[in-house]
Amino acid sequence: MKITRVINNNVVAAVNEQNQELVLMGSGIGFQKKIGDEIDLAKVEKKFARFDDKQIRYFQRLAEEIPYEYMHMANEIISYAQISLNKELDENIYIALTDHLNFAIKRIRQGIALTNSMLWEIKHYYNHEYRIGKEAIAIIKRHTGLEMPDDEASFIAMHILNSELNLDMDHSRMMTKIIQDVLNIVKYHFNIIIDEESLDYERFVTHLKFFVQRAMKEQESRIWDKNLMDLIRAQYLDAYDCAGKIATYIERTTPYVVLEEEMVYLTVHIQRLQKASSKVQ
Repeated sequence: MKITRVINNNVVAAVNEQNQELVLMGSGIGFQKKIGDEIDLAKVEKKFARFDDKQIRYFQRLAEEIPYEYMHMANEIISYAQISLNKELDENIYIALTDHLNFAIKRIRQGIALTNSMLWEIKHYYNHEYRIGKEAIAIIKRHTGLEMPDDEASFIAMHILNSELNLDMDHSRMMTKIIQDVLNIVKYHFNIIIDEESLDYERFVTHLKFFVQRAMKEQESRIWDKNLMDLIRAQYLDAYDCAGKIATYIERTTPYVVLEEEMVYLTVHIQRLQKASSKVQ
């Protein structure tokens, strides 16, 4: 395997015996190396095989601007996540998470802690990813000594969730159509104009993405206490009725049978969304 570009002391581009272009990361892997040199395989910490030219350029900028320790931390977190979830994550997460860690560490050192408005949703509805986020902030503390708040665990969990989507083009188109149709159901049910710049819209669409993904893959999710479900149904009758329309549409569009837990969670998001929207005049 030969070097085709030295990005910095810790990141190089290379080509393997099958003439496949790779980006390789490892402490000192590019130190005093030049184009055409053989790679020291013992120094390879992470191999990226699917980066396109744009991703390579962005990764190069990150490598030039960010301490290698942060890239190493991101790799450690992602490796832990993949083992915990028992699945490969899309390689874009290495760029997104490294970038996030860089800014998060800078913020915390400056005494600036951001709140994540979706902390409750992430913590309760995507608890596995949230627990990975908690392990991630433990990894960060081990490397930097910094105490990260729970909000940072949920931000990291969101990066993992986005990477988990990793849908092919056909499924992406299907997801986009379903989300648009569901939003139209809500609009017409309540006769409202949805503020697409609002936080409630962002929350609803984020939930829909993972709801639709589970529907397409027929994966179930159960988290709700029965007494709480009864309370939500009774309190938000109109939103629950709208959730029923969405459930009927989902069941006609996908092989998924919408569980009562999903209905209730949709109800909560629909209630927030319609309260934040304006009536059609």
